[in-house]
Amino acid sequence: MRIDIVGRNVEVTDAIRQYADTKAAKLPKYFDGLQSITVTISKANGHHTTDYTAELVLNVVGHKDFVSHATAKDPYAAVDVVCEKGERHLREFKEQVKKR
Repeated sequence: MRIDIVGRNVEVTDAIRQYADTKAAKLPKYFDGLQSITVTISKANGHHTTDYTAELVLNVVGHKDFVSHATAKDPYAAVDVVCEKGERHLREFKEQVKKR
């Protein structure tokens, strides 16, 4: 499985990259059909604000990509929130698959 960490209008430091990679690496335990994970970190409205936006794209077998967004004052907090949303998407999808 591939995990990509991307920065837009933000320099992704090694610490942020490692933190996002660690958080994203926990997601496959919620659903085995996960093919790739992309975490995109950016400034919310360009360079004029202090808010960071994180986007999580989960590529799942047999379904469209799950996309989650989160905004926070800190890039680490944005990654936390977006990974929680992605976790919820995967758990709900797994329950739907089990019911079929």
